[in-house]
Amino acid sequence: MSASFAVVGHPNKGKSSIVATLAEDEGIAIGARPGTTRDANRYAFEVDGEVLYTLIDTPGFQRAAEVYRWLTEHEADASQRSDLVAQFVEHHADNPRFHDEVALLSPIVAGAGMLYVVDGAKPYGPEYEVEMQILRWTGQPRMALINLIGSGDYVEQWRSALDQYFSIVRVFDAMHADFANRISLLRAFGELRDDWSEDMVRAVGALETERQRRRGHAAAAVAGSLVDCLVMKEQQRIQNQPSEDLRERLEARLRRRLESREQQTRRQVQSIYRHERLVLDDAGAQILGMELFTEEGWDLFGLSRTQLLITGAMTGALAGLGVDALVGGASLLLGAGIGALVGGAGAWFGGDELANTRVLGDPLGGKTLQVGPVRAENFPWVLLGRAWVHHHLVSERNHAHREALSADLAAAQNVMDGLDDNLRKRLATLFKQVANGGVSGELEAHVETVLRQVPGGDPEIL
Repeated sequence: MSASFAVVGHPNKGKSSIVATLAEDEGIAIGARPGTTRDANRYAFEVDGEVLYTLIDTPGFQRAAEVYRWLTEHEADASQRSDLVAQFVEHHADNPRFHDEVALLSPIVAGAGMLYVVDGAKPYGPEYEVEMQILRWTGQPRMALINLIGSGDYVEQWRSALDQYFSIVRVFDAMHADFANRISLLRAFGELRDDWSEDMVRAVGALETERQRRRGHAAAAVAGSLVDCLVMKEQQRIQNQPSEDLRERLEARLRRRLESREQQTRRQVQSIYRHERLVLDDAGAQILGMELFTEEGWDLFGLSRTQLLITGAMTGALAGLGVDALVGGASLLLGAGIGALVGGAGAWFGGDELANTRVLGDPLGGKTLQVGPVRAENFPWVLLGRAWVHHHLVSERNHAHREALSADLAAAQNVMDGLDDNLRKRLATLFKQVANGGVSGELEAHVETVLRQVPGGDPEIL
């Protein structure tokens, strides 16, 4: 049987947030109003159908002083304390006055370890000591977590008090803990009791394997989206010379399809990481919600002019183009109606043209107007950069953080410049192969390598 941990403490100290984070369950109710949790609810974390551990979200203490008074009044000697707590639970099982305390203590009496949660942003007070005394009387393994809800800092004050009652005391920011923080905490669970150690080692190993699997699935989704976007085009049969209005309509349709394909991939990635309910707020909309064809977005997500030139030179992609033209030539945007697609972007977007516009002959007669695919040299890098930023935010985001997804990237520029030169060179070659109608099995593996990168350009440990 896997280990179980009851998350207990004062009302409104972040217990449900910790459960949501460690159980990876965004369906757990989290509210600022005390008493959001009224019953003990169990959340099993499982991988491939195997339960690795169970977290129990409990109500907060409401009448701890009365419970402790009852216990001390019925105590004979210290050896009976754990039995006495069990007697209290049984005796008051149907007493609505002690509903929350019974719900809180029942899983502990049944053998669950406990995680006592306090708010390190608020000062320690004597009212908490009564709660800690009751928990010590249970005799069960226990750890204290100093959560950080507000801006205050009373961590050392809390640590001094908690060290007297708990074998392990950790600081854990439930709202912002990344994967490494969560893994560290789970390893600490295994220190609470010898027979839990092996279970938690297996749980950590399974989680690390699951993270690698998720990243692989995300890479497959992103690579598939890149392939689709790099060859995407719009066509319409015509009888006469195409009008400017028709060109613009096809360009708009192409833009919408590209953006829709990107959104589809984002939903796939969010689902892979169990974040189906994420939305963008105003700040996030300026970053992840930035339209695909804007100069500001290409400055942020793609390669810089310098790196675009260097990468193109390494792969031969820019053969025949003058350096001066690449860096500053506004004349590079050729073709009527292309301005509608680029949305006012600078000329450095592309090689010869941003999106091909051609009139194709039909062997059976008639003509077809084709817009696309997008041939701008920076286009695949912008797509990949946008996917990388989205993946990083989703994969590191925990399930207690319910605010809309946003990113603080205001100072960032050309995020794809941070890639290793050899990786960038190989990706450029693969992008060219895909654009020319080939599909390379290497693209997915190289995209996964990109997704392993963290801000600063260093690869993730896992």
